[in-house]
Amino acid sequence: MSEWSQRPDLAARHSGGSVVAANDEFFADRENLIRDEAPVFQPHTFTAKGQVYDGWETRRRRDGSPGPDWALIRLGIPGIPAGIVVDTAHFVGNYPPRVSIEGCGVLGHPSVTQLLEADWHPLVPVSPVEGDTRNTFEVGSDRRITHVRVNMYPDGGIARVRVHGTAVPDPQWIDDIPFDLAALHNGGRVVACSDGFFSPPNNMLQQGISRLMADGWEMRRRRDGGNDWATVALATEAVPTVLEVDTTHYKGNAPARISLDGHAADGKPIGLLDPVALQPDAPHRFRLTGDIPVQQVRLNVFPDGGIARLRLFGRITDAGRSELEKRFRKTTSGR
Repeated sequence: MSEWSQRPDLAARHSGGSVVAANDEFFADRENLIRDEAPVFQPHTFTAKGQVYDGWETRRRRDGSPGPDWALIRLGIPGIPAGIVVDTAHFVGNYPPRVSIEGCGVLGHPSVTQLLEADWHPLVPVSPVEGDTRNTFEVGSDRRITHVRVNMYPDGGIARVRVHGTAVPDPQWIDDIPFDLAALHNGGRVVACSDGFFSPPNNMLQQGISRLMADGWEMRRRRDGGNDWATVALATEAVPTVLEVDTTHYKGNAPARISLDGHAADGKPIGLLDPVALQPDAPHRFRLTGDIPVQQVRLNVFPDGGIARLRLFGRITDAGRSELEKRFRKTTSGR
């Protein structure tokens, strides 16, 4: 498994992504491209337009043109893509022979017309794909993008598109506004954990309320007397002051207790929250101790269980603010 596949899906619907336009979606809707669920297939499910496919499918070109058919995706999390998955699951006789992916960075809320006229640059060159396959492409770009354009040559069907990468938040939304230091859409991410058997730890850093048990982070049952943990890299250096931990949907499998440690730039551990009890299926809020800036935190779970959401709020340091500004300017220069 590639390293980039463990990074957040910047285009995911649950992160705020949207398929804003497509030149054609005769057989299957463009919105299916970023559905959170894995693609499924039910044979002999026909409408007036043919077999129902869980993906985006265009009609067959009859004008002799090479294409492409295209779809525009607005990322829920603007950032730098590291790898892209073009999943053609269940498309066997109707997948495109080739695809390409382009990206652009447009501030604000552009219309479809503005996007079509934007400065697009290649992320994945025209490349062959296989049917009923997770086709993976590593991306070498270092530019922040807000949208991707998926091109099929000449036509066909794609089940899902995943754009894995690193968030780059816009600094204008930091000052005087509640800023979640751990959120995926702000650049936080889990960099290490003891276990993610039932569901991965990055789930707990998603936006919104957890939809179901699998939408959080859940570990297997420990039998060794130890405890589970996850290390979260923050969006930038800060002094955390408030921790929110939600165990919604975890009723018979919530942790008994948690604690929180911070890691400063020198790696020295700093106690932020002593072990405290959690209740099942409930939101929790804790005041944190300490005034030393940290770049990472480690959530300790005793002994195991499930965490639906984790939020961490605090004061960004001057150095942290400068670093976010520098990262944003570097990845948006030239536009």
